[in-house]
Amino acid sequence: MTGALSDLLNNKPLAKEHLVQLLGITNQEEHEALLHHGLNTKAASVGRIVYLRGLIELTNKCAKNCFYCGIRAGNDTIERYFLSDEDVLQAAEFAYKNQFGSLVIQTGELSGPIFAAQIERLLKLIHRHTNNELTITLSCGEQSQEVYQRWKEAGASRYLLRIEASNRKLYEFIHPADGNHDYDTRIKGLEDLKKCGYQVGTGVMIGLPGQTLEDLADDLLFFFKMDIDMVGMGPYLEHADTPMFDQRNLLLPASERFLLSLRMIALLRIMMPYINIAASTALETINPLGRQMGILAGANVVMPNLTPVTDRKKYLLYNNKPNLDKDASLSTATLNDVLSSIGETIGYGRAGDSIHFSHRQA
Repeated sequence: MTGALSDLLNNKPLAKEHLVQLLGITNQEEHEALLHHGLNTKAASVGRIVYLRGLIELTNKCAKNCFYCGIRAGNDTIERYFLSDEDVLQAAEFAYKNQFGSLVIQTGELSGPIFAAQIERLLKLIHRHTNNELTITLSCGEQSQEVYQRWKEAGASRYLLRIEASNRKLYEFIHPADGNHDYDTRIKGLEDLKKCGYQVGTGVMIGLPGQTLEDLADDLLFFFKMDIDMVGMGPYLEHADTPMFDQRNLLLPASERFLLSLRMIALLRIMMPYINIAASTALETINPLGRQMGILAGANVVMPNLTPVTDRKKYLLYNNKPNLDKDASLSTATLNDVLSSIGETIGYGRAGDSIHFSHRQA
């Protein structure tokens, strides 16, 4: 590690100007040193254990019209679906029998009494079916605090509500200017989730049109200030059936977005050693080894997709999503071999709760 890089990393807490410098690294040796520091920090804090979250993409129906998203309400080129109880329970049973320890239920952003009741019923059904041994994360968008509390009492323990961009102006640039896409509502959602006792997660897209290194440094400081327990973030990937596709000529090359994402993971691990960080599928979309590289930069969570293959192809947030036709059992067996080969151990049968959360509660 060069002296300048070492000096920057030894500034604790890292100031914004330090983060901007580190994010802007162009020297390959310094880039690798930063990622290695992220891995060493992970090893010393949460260990080299990777936790599995079986992902169930429950529905691609969505009431929002975010400019970047392939399942936005205004996209009439896709076939909408909602998984049956049988499909959900089969996926949950697979996770249970294969000792995942944890499930993630992800949906488009829907709300209202019918949807709230559907999620509440599914939570109870899954727990009954798996002997209350699976920890469940929800990623179901903005809800009232009352609904968050109902779902918590029904058996959800974690919630992911991505901010996508912590810079208010950038957030407003990538969302319609209406009451259904409000920055302050998003922030309130994160605060309400904390009040309800969830392990709270959020995340951002890296490499958005017009996004600066200063914006990304502010994203990292946002996670720190909000005292977040878990983060899912990755490179922005465009979808052809979205308004933002017209701005693809303004984007950094995909390879640069990828490397920037790895530095974001490493820096976040250094700043917040005990949180859970997911190695996103978006990394693998750019680089076939992307998920492994994310783990070696400091991530400690992966989410094998358990959605039935026929419906998985309809849940496309961006173009070229990988593993759309892979059977869950095949993907999981491959994952075990891959992680072992890079010195990581899968935490079979373990919930993999955020250590940061336990510190925060204490």
